[in-house]
Amino acid sequence: MIEKVYTYVLKHHMLTAGDTVAAGISGGADSVCLLFVLLELRKRIPFELLAVHVNHLIREEAGADAAYVKALCARLEVPYFLIEEDIEALADRESISVEEAGRQVRYTAFEKVLQENAPKAVKEGNARIAVAHNSNDRAETMLFHLFRGTGLTGLCGIRPVRNSVIRPLLCLERYEIERYLTEQGIGWCTDFTNAEDVYTRNKIRHHILAYAEEELVKGTVSHMGRTADILLEVEDFLSKSVQEAYESCHLEGTGIRMDAGRAGQLHSLLKRQLILHCLELLSPSRRNITSVHVRDIENLFTSPGNRYICLPYDICVRREYDVVLFQKGRVTEDTEQQEGTFAIEMPASGHAEIEVSGLGFLDFRVSVNENQQNIPQKKYTKWFDYDKIKKSPIVRNRLEGDFLTINEALSHKSLKDYMIAEKIPREERERMWLLADGRHVIWVIGYRISEEYKVSQNTKHILKVQLRGGHE
Repeated sequence: MIEKVYTYVLKHHMLTAGDTVAAGISGGADSVCLLFVLLELRKRIPFELLAVHVNHLIREEAGADAAYVKALCARLEVPYFLIEEDIEALADRESISVEEAGRQVRYTAFEKVLQENAPKAVKEGNARIAVAHNSNDRAETMLFHLFRGTGLTGLCGIRPVRNSVIRPLLCLERYEIERYLTEQGIGWCTDFTNAEDVYTRNKIRHHILAYAEEELVKGTVSHMGRTADILLEVEDFLSKSVQEAYESCHLEGTGIRMDAGRAGQLHSLLKRQLILHCLELLSPSRRNITSVHVRDIENLFTSPGNRYICLPYDICVRREYDVVLFQKGRVTEDTEQQEGTFAIEMPASGHAEIEVSGLGFLDFRVSVNENQQNIPQKKYTKWFDYDKIKKSPIVRNRLEGDFLTINEALSHKSLKDYMIAEKIPREERERMWLLADGRHVIWVIGYRISEEYKVSQNTKHILKVQLRGGHE
C-alpha cells in the first residue's frame, strides 16, 4: 500500500524535498492512516511534518479524540497543534451549513499553523496541506454533484492536488485503509455521526454506493476513480483552451472586456467555460452561479442589443455594442454623482486656463470675430459663438436632463440618446467631461459641439476652447 501511495504522490508531484506539510489529523481511520503514510514517505522524501487537529465542539467525545491524536503525535514525535472552534455557532452567524463552516475552519487552521510555524516555507511556496480524502470520498462527491446538477468540474469529484492542498490517499479505497491499520495494529477513533443518515453524503455512502458495489458492479468505486481521472485530463485540456480563448477575446479597458463577435463564434462548450472563467476572476466561488446565469450571459454574446444581467457576488455583466463587460458593482441607468465641476470665469482679454482631473488643461480665449474668419474642424480645439452663452459655462460630468442641439433647425436631443447613438460605452459616459451652459451641452469634449453655439456670420465674439495636449 505504501508503494501504491508513493507512486501516486510522485505522479501528481505532491511532495518535494524541503517542504513543510500540515496534515489534518482528526483521529479517524483515514487521517490516522495519512499520518503513518506521511511518516513512511518522509523516509524517501525529506520534509517537515506538522499535525493539526480541529475540535468542532459538536460531539461529546470530541475531547477524547483530541487527546488520542495528541498522545499519538507525542509517541511518533510529530509536532501537534490543537484548534478549537464552535462550528455550529459559526454556521448560524454566517448562514451556512455546518459542513461548510467546518471546512472553512479546518483550512483556515491549517494555513494559520503554517504561517506561524513555517513562514519561510509559505513565502517560498514550499508549504503543503495534506488531507485524508480517499477514493470512496471522491465517488460520493461525484454522485452528490451529479444528482444536484453539475458541470465537468463537479463530475471530476475531488482533485489529487489543488493549489497547496494534497490528497495522498485518494488512490486508496476505504477498505484498504482500514485493512492497513488493522494489520499494523494501529487504532483509530470512530465518529458515530458518520453512521447516521442525517447528511446527504452519508445517505449516498450507506445506501447508493453500497448497493452499487454489492448488487450492481463489483469495483464501482475503483471504476468511478478511473473515470474521474479521465475527466480531469479533459478538464485540464479544456482549461488550457479556455485560457487561449480568453487571451484571444480579451480587450483592454476597465473591467473584463470581451470581444462579443469573436467570443460568440466559439464552440458553445468553450464559450460557457470562458464565461465561467471570467466570473471566477471576479468572485470567490462558483457556488451560487447557476447554469441559468451562464446561459443568460451566453445570450449576451450571441444576441445584439445593449442590456445587462446582475449576478450573485455583486457582479454585473452587460453587452454594449460589440463588447461584453464583466465587472463588480450594480448598474444604474443615470447618475447624479459628479466627480467635480469647474466654473469658468471668461477672460475679458487674454486667456483663462483650468486643469480638469483625468482630462488635462483646458485653455479658454475670447476674441472679436474679425472678417468672419473661417472655422477649422478639429477634435480637441473648438470655436463657439460666445454671445449665445447665457450663463458662465461649466466643465462637469453629465447630469439627468442634459441635451444638445443636433441640426440647423436647432432640434434637441438628449445627451443619453446621443451617447447611445455614438456607441459610447456606459462606463465611459459616466467619466466623460462636458462644457455646459446650464443643462444645454455646449461641447461633449472629444466629440461634437452643439449646433446652437456654432460660429456664424452674425457672431461678434468667439470663444476658443483648446484641450492642451490633445491630438488633432
